[in-house]
Amino acid sequence: MNPTYDFSGQVALVTGASSGMGLATAEAFSNSGAAVVLADINEEALRATAEKLTSAGRKVLTVVCDVSDEAQVARMIERTVTHFGRLDMAFNNAGIQVPPSDAADETAENFDRVNGINLRGVWACMKHELQQMRTQGRGAIVNCSSLGGLVGLPSRAAYHASKHGVIGLTRSAAMEYAPRGIRINAICPGTINTPIVSDMLAEQADAMKEIMRDQPIGRLGESDEIAAAVLWLCSPGASFVLGVALPVDGGFTAH
Repeated sequence: MNPTYDFSGQVALVTGASSGMGLATAEAFSNSGAAVVLADINEEALRATAEKLTSAGRKVLTVVCDVSDEAQVARMIERTVTHFGRLDMAFNNAGIQVPPSDAADETAENFDRVNGINLRGVWACMKHELQQMRTQGRGAIVNCSSLGGLVGLPSRAAYHASKHGVIGLTRSAAMEYAPRGIRINAICPGTINTPIVSDMLAEQADAMKEIMRDQPIGRLGESDEIAAAVLWLCSPGASFVLGVALPVDGGFTAH
């Protein structure tokens, strides 16, 4: 059973909110009383999620946003503050995978695309969130890295570069903003049962066998397990936690 939190009167922003870990986290924030900003590039899926939450009496704002475009990110934060008046918590979750590639054969297009969303997107979101939070003197940000931000694996150099970069951003910004009342952490999910992972497994017949070999818990993680960790990092229960890269990976990085 996950712990419960009371985020009443607070505003939470989640990017990549239309499915998977982002959707589960947005729902968890909403169920804990927060007003929630749902951001994604998938307008149709955003609308469906918003309808579900508003029908349950939740406060919701949807924003279509490509996080690799800083101007769109700036408008997202502006809309958030205009609509709700503040921003207390953010989960910078939007991210993509690219096909596995020999490091010598990786295309510049793939490298730029995965880093443009996974790294530059987190940088842009955090930058504009901090501009608002520093005026408030408080806030909590969780950036989504990956077990790929903690280890190296063959054929994943470009993706892992983006996720290692997220941890560097997180640690440096955490040190800078801790004295200003803002906590910044990263979460490092393992292999989670999400649409992105389902697509990957469908294309790589032996991938599940490899995952189970390296994942001591013997199963995929679930999106609500990531949501539980994000909410804890944003809660008063983690008030002395900052600059961490928290593995939630079924033990993958423990060996």
